[in-house]
Amino acid sequence: MSLKKVGIIGASGYTGSELVRILVNHPQVEISAITSESHSGKAFSDLHPFFRGIVDQKLITADEISGMDLDLVFLALPHGVSMEYVRKFKLEKFRIVDLSGDFRLNDVATYEQWYNKKHSYEEAFAEAVYGLPELYAEKISKARLVANPGCFPTSAILPLAPLVSAGLIDPDRVIIDSKSAVSGAGIKPGEVNLFSNVNDNFKAYGLKKHRHTIEIKQILDRFSKTENTIQFTPHLLPVDRGILSTIYVQPKANIEEAPLKQVYKDFYKDKPFVRLCENPPAIKDVRASNFCNIFVDYDATTNNILLVSVIDNLVKGAAGQAVQNMNIMFSFEETTGLNQVPVNP
Repeated sequence: MSLKKVGIIGASGYTGSELVRILVNHPQVEISAITSESHSGKAFSDLHPFFRGIVDQKLITADEISGMDLDLVFLALPHGVSMEYVRKFKLEKFRIVDLSGDFRLNDVATYEQWYNKKHSYEEAFAEAVYGLPELYAEKISKARLVANPGCFPTSAILPLAPLVSAGLIDPDRVIIDSKSAVSGAGIKPGEVNLFSNVNDNFKAYGLKKHRHTIEIKQILDRFSKTENTIQFTPHLLPVDRGILSTIYVQPKANIEEAPLKQVYKDFYKDKPFVRLCENPPAIKDVRASNFCNIFVDYDATTNNILLVSVIDNLVKGAAGQAVQNMNIMFSFEETTGLNQVPVNP
């Protein structure tokens, strides 16, 4: 079988380098193009020296992509930039997996409200499929444009989906307390990721207004067919990779631990990247892998269902999930190229 030809637009950031790290060993694709507007002409390994002798491919500009025969393109670009490339390519030449937030929400008005940006390509919202494979694999398989989920939403929606799908919880009280690694802020230096601000520190940010709040809400609303009230608070951890989310919800009726755990076993029985845990997981349990580890418990004292999930924000929260979506789009085995064992320590 001939290899599928893929391109990566946006090579300079963490997500671009993670896509290359995963795809370079994928047995059914070849990386035909990697772009960087500011570094075109250089070798990819000049930007990311850990690829030296492994991927020394010359970087090109995104304009050169238009003339190439590609099967799929990953857009590893900032919010507000990806939409311009989708508008330019018009989904006619190749399929697209967009790792930005430009097409994750339901409509343009909601996007502009939460992202404080003008959207330039409303027509593509009708084409876009939300790329959470555990929930939307069938739609993803037929999609021309997949909107790869945000990292925080992935860590929140996966543990909540079995409960909202079964209508087991009070939708007016969903509390999500998430902690993310510094790499979630991107590769560009700034105040948020200065060593002196991050090291030996821990802080909350984006209270009440973080853009991932609406992404989580819209998917849970869609999946539960009811309105959910989401209290989402992100925090910044002094680590390089990982997200840990602790979630508190209340059951609508009396519930016991054993049947609660069975709900999860049934829901995720054929999902290779969701692992159900007997003890609360740690971020190093999934580091550099595409797994999402989930722990579920019930506290009779407070009448709370307790959920703890962990993902690697750069893999299951970004590049790994994008490759998982690509595998589904090409009818490959879902786990192809994604069997990396977590790195610990």
